[in-house]
Amino acid sequence: MSTRPLSAPRTPAAAGRRRTRPAAEAGFRGVLSAADWAHERTRRTMRLVLGALLGLLFLVGLGPMLWLARAAVTPTQNTLREPLSLWSNPLDWANLYTAWARFDIDLHMFNTVVIAAGAWLVQIVVATTAGYALSVLRPRYRKAVTGIVLATLFVPSVVLLVPLYLTVLDPPLLGTSLVNSFWAVWLPAGANAFNVLLVQRFFDNLPREVFEAARMDGAGPFRLFWSVVLPMSKPILGVVSVFAVIASWKDFLWPMLVLPDPAVQPLSVRLPALRSFVELDVFLSALALSSVIPIALFLMFQRTFLRGGGLGGAVKG
Repeated sequence: MSTRPLSAPRTPAAAGRRRTRPAAEAGFRGVLSAADWAHERTRRTMRLVLGALLGLLFLVGLGPMLWLARAAVTPTQNTLREPLSLWSNPLDWANLYTAWARFDIDLHMFNTVVIAAGAWLVQIVVATTAGYALSVLRPRYRKAVTGIVLATLFVPSVVLLVPLYLTVLDPPLLGTSLVNSFWAVWLPAGANAFNVLLVQRFFDNLPREVFEAARMDGAGPFRLFWSVVLPMSKPILGVVSVFAVIASWKDFLWPMLVLPDPAVQPLSVRLPALRSFVELDVFLSALALSSVIPIALFLMFQRTFLRGGGLGGAVKG
């Protein structure tokens, strides 16, 4: 007869602890395991490493903007003498007023906002309608059109400059040139194959049960697009909006070609044209003023841009 003592009966609390620890360790994913994190030296080392990486990211990401903000209110001599100094004394706040007056920041800022808003609207309309037609309506020629749109991504944009400019100079059916009008920038911006494929891919992942339920309730194609698909597509609309506004705000070559009149040029074209006629500190002040609006827009709408939800509650079960 064995004399091994019988094990004590498991209590519910002990059994729960034994089940919880393996589950927590199984759900842990990383370079270091939970046992490694239990050591004080490992935790301190990793905190130092993470702090150094965060500091490096801060320096690379915000360093140029902070330097531009400092240089915008610093005299030219101080900027050239001590370009990497953290603070300047004295500060020349008159640079901002001079840049605003000499560069006509208000006029060209208005042009930039109008161009960016129009390009954003055209890209949203083209990307959502094309993605909806190819993904939700699913015509028989869907694969052929998708392949053609995908093939345009492999064509260098520089190759298209001359034919696109000739088309804008003498557009078919219109009989008048679009040069020196905002339409010359808005309409070509809509031909963005990347946005179309991005929206189509997002629409492919939407629950088809919602579409079938809407059709059974009598919703037509337009009602389905406006009342069902678009409200569920806020995340991808935010992504496309970010791409559209940033690309339009920093675009230089195409606006320079189709907007030769200084009265309708955006900041990205007008500031380099006047660089040789002003001092360095005034030019840097103009650059700082031109970057205020995109930074403010991102800070205001960052939750909309970065939110990845929007499908919760669409399908039960």
